Amino acid sequence: MRRLSLRARLLLGVVLLAALGLAAADVATYKSLSDYLFSRVDSTLNAVHPGVEQTFFGDEHDHHADELAPPGYCVELRTLAGRALQSPCQGAPGETHESQPRYPRSVSLPAQPNTGEGDRVRFLTVDAMEGDGRYRVRASMERDHPNELLFIAAPLRSEDNTLHRLFLVELLVTAVVLAALAAVGLWIVRLGLSPLRRIEQTATAITAGDLSHRVEHPDPQTEVGRVGSALNEMLDRIEASDRRLRRFVADASHELRTPLAAVRAYAELFGRGSAAHPDDLERSMSGIVREAERMSLLVDDLLLLARLDEGRPLEREPVDLAAVVLEAVDAARVVEPERPIELSVEPATVTGDAVRLRQVVDNLLANARAHTPAGTPVSVELGQVDGRATLTVADHGPGLTEEQATRAFERFYRADSSRARTSGGAGLGLSIVAAVVEAHGGTAEVRPTPGGGATFTITLPLGAG
Repeated sequence: MRRLSLRARLLLGVVLLAALGLAAADVATYKSLSDYLFSRVDSTLNAVHPGVEQTFFGDEHDHHADELAPPGYCVELRTLAGRALQSPCQGAPGETHESQPRYPRSVSLPAQPNTGEGDRVRFLTVDAMEGDGRYRVRASMERDHPNELLFIAAPLRSEDNTLHRLFLVELLVTAVVLAALAAVGLWIVRLGLSPLRRIEQTATAITAGDLSHRVEHPDPQTEVGRVGSALNEMLDRIEASDRRLRRFVADASHELRTPLAAVRAYAELFGRGSAAHPDDLERSMSGIVREAERMSLLVDDLLLLARLDEGRPLEREPVDLAAVVLEAVDAARVVEPERPIELSVEPATVTGDAVRLRQVVDNLLANARAHTPAGTPVSVELGQVDGRATLTVADHGPGLTEEQATRAFERFYRADSSRARTSGGAGLGLSIVAAVVEAHGGTAEVRPTPGGGATFTITLPLGAG
């Protein structure tokens, strides 16, 4: 069964259920008609019984006359010892004589009378002695003759013919209905599973490397349609992720190419004879060290983002966020003493990694230094709102356009599209901010500063203080 296709299993299940239902209906119909016909014959036997009883047990009777049996019936009078006293059959007018019924050797009658005349009566069906005919038999022990059994048998030729025709009709109708149901069911199943076929074709195209394929017009009202919609959404995300990955690799390669080229140039300078000139040697070595440190920082940032993308857990301990902010602002003032930094801090404790949270604040302050003119004031504010710590770093520089604000936290994105190094680093600072904050269960966003500039807001859930 598991090797069958979904279409075959659905169709087989529907046909089997329909076959069981039709078979049950056929059996019930056949049994109902059979009971009705037999009850009608039983009623006829009851109606014939008084005349037969009068013939056998009346004041005037002849045990050797064939006319003891009514036309179309067979009767037998038997002692309890099993000796037949009379066993005549009388064919109906215009009908051929049938074989006598095969009466049972013994009959289990009710212990008590079950008729109004006080007789003990039981009805049973027996076969004919020859051929395939059947008889319905009324077996009785008369009230006034307790030592004899009276059998009255009526042939079931007409009833058996009716039941046989019914059986053939039911068999034919069941076969036609099942065939029609299979055909209609196959059409419905094919129609219902056609979206799955389209999904299969889309998946095949994607496996071949084409991520642009989509399931066409999925119906959200159906289960298969919802699967198609989910697949399309998944493909959109995969394609977007693939584009980001390609851009990430390209940007990382570009960022690493420059320091590597510089290291190669310094090495070539040294190889061309700078060993004989101490000044060139010092220049080469300091340049190699500087570019190596730059590559090391870039690789460290990339490794951090990779670990955060993989969902690796950070340190989870209470962190005094106010102390972290004070340390970062103090360091920023030392780096650029001429830049005024306004500070407003309220006590706030969060649960997380103190080193990474310090990196978040440092990157926000470094971003303000890199993208605003020297001496431009910066304000840093830490507070609590609705059970969350809120850190705001606002500058009054040139600000960001709507597109720049939307892409501010993308990796390797810089507001100036040129690759000049005068305005900042590799473009990973804000993406690290967003990744670290998200790993702490917080959010990072940017909005325009009133009067010009950009305001970065970080929210983090408060921890146990």
